[in-house]
Amino acid sequence: MPPAHLPERVDLEPQELSAPQSLNLSPGLNPGTSGGNLRKLLVLLVIVSAVAFTAWRIHGNLSGPASSRQGRRSGSGDRAVPVITAQVQQKTMPIYLTALGTVTAYYSVTIKTRVDGQLTAVNVREGQHVRKGQLLAQIDPSPYAAALAQAQGQLAKDKAAAAYADIEVARYSALFEAGVATQDSQQTQVANAGQIAGAIQVDKAAIQAAKVNLDYTRITSPIDGVVGLRQVDPGNIVHAADATGLLLVTQLQPISVIFTLPEDQLPQVQQPLRKGTRLEVEAYDRSQTSLLATGKLLTLDNQIDTATGTDKIKAVFDNKDGALFPNQFVNVRLILQQRPDTLVIPSAAVQTGSQGSFVFVMKDGAPKPEGSGTSPGSGKSGSGHQHQHKVAEAEAPVAKDGEAGSKPSDKATYHVEVRPIAIDVTEGSQVIVSTGLAAGEQVVIDGMEKLKNGSQVSPRKDTAKSGHKSPKGGDPVSDAISPAVDGDGIVDAHDGDANQKHHHHEQQP
Repeated sequence: MPPAHLPERVDLEPQELSAPQSLNLSPGLNPGTSGGNLRKLLVLLVIVSAVAFTAWRIHGNLSGPASSRQGRRSGSGDRAVPVITAQVQQKTMPIYLTALGTVTAYYSVTIKTRVDGQLTAVNVREGQHVRKGQLLAQIDPSPYAAALAQAQGQLAKDKAAAAYADIEVARYSALFEAGVATQDSQQTQVANAGQIAGAIQVDKAAIQAAKVNLDYTRITSPIDGVVGLRQVDPGNIVHAADATGLLLVTQLQPISVIFTLPEDQLPQVQQPLRKGTRLEVEAYDRSQTSLLATGKLLTLDNQIDTATGTDKIKAVFDNKDGALFPNQFVNVRLILQQRPDTLVIPSAAVQTGSQGSFVFVMKDGAPKPEGSGTSPGSGKSGSGHQHQHKVAEAEAPVAKDGEAGSKPSDKATYHVEVRPIAIDVTEGSQVIVSTGLAAGEQVVIDGMEKLKNGSQVSPRKDTAKSGHKSPKGGDPVSDAISPAVDGDGIVDAHDGDANQKHHHHEQQP
């Protein structure tokens, strides 16, 4: 059995392979066989195309981000950074001490009654300016007028008694000399006359006291000042022992300011006072932007408070415009000296690096090649003559009217260089620079987050002038850092806020 079946299996295999062996790819074949081969070829082409497309996409995803980042990096390096600049000023700069002070009335008087009685009238209104001796209130004078009349009547009675006593003395003296009256009788009459003379002196004093009390019924102002709120209304009975007064009168012109200084700073104040120099004192508002008044230092207290280690100092202000008010808190600047011809920049322009303080100075033209700029560590740009540029070369024009302040100029390009500086004194929002800058140069005060040495910049239009002072004498530097205004008159926030959202700090000195 098995040998019989083996030939049959061998015969079947050639039959199944006979169909493929009969295929002929020659052009003379029938259309049905040619169409099947064409479909297989199309399927093969689709598979090859899909594989090629997938490989192309993978290659693009790997190389695309790197090239785009490189393109963006190169594009951002060529774009000018919008900044706001301020001019280096050469001016007289005050050196001062700051303190918190309290405005105090130069004179303050609580008006009280000195006699008891009914308050019949208040002759001034609240807040009225009064002069010394002006009638403020009236107390019923009737009881005191009656007391004065009684004292005057008693004086008249005692005078009549004194006249009769004088007559009796004269008569008894004559009788004593005639030997009719005894000496004791004569001396008794003399003593009676002396007692009556003493009673007359008492009556005169009582009259004077009654007149004084009668005058006290008219309450007058002891100083020039302003009347405060009324404490007692007319019709009430007032007493000399009352703790509450009728009115409060304060003198506002002149007015004083009391402030404290640490004991370590007192020698700086005492030296000019001993020479007879009265230092100038300025009073600013709570925000230290508006100058309220200017006065003179009066004196120092005679002892230091051991609990705080400070001493009280009193300054006097004319206060002609009434800008200062009693119990008002003010920021005091005690000016020690006026330093002339100093180079002053806003404190916002000062940056700090590993080599010390530096600023970004805006220069005309394209940036210098790498390595030619001055770094803060070179130490050659602080006091050399190479930084004493002309004002015309240092001043950089800003955008013209009608142009957006953030757009770079088509005709002029600018760049910044890192300039190390030496700071002499910092006064509020201003810095006195001893070396490293020249008058008229432009320093960046806003937008330096993306700056480095040689970066191209686009100066933005700044509506506030660096030398402008507010009507009340505000700090000019605080105005110079205000938002820029473009050509359309729209206030644009400075780029410092926008840059912080995608903050890529360049390496700073």
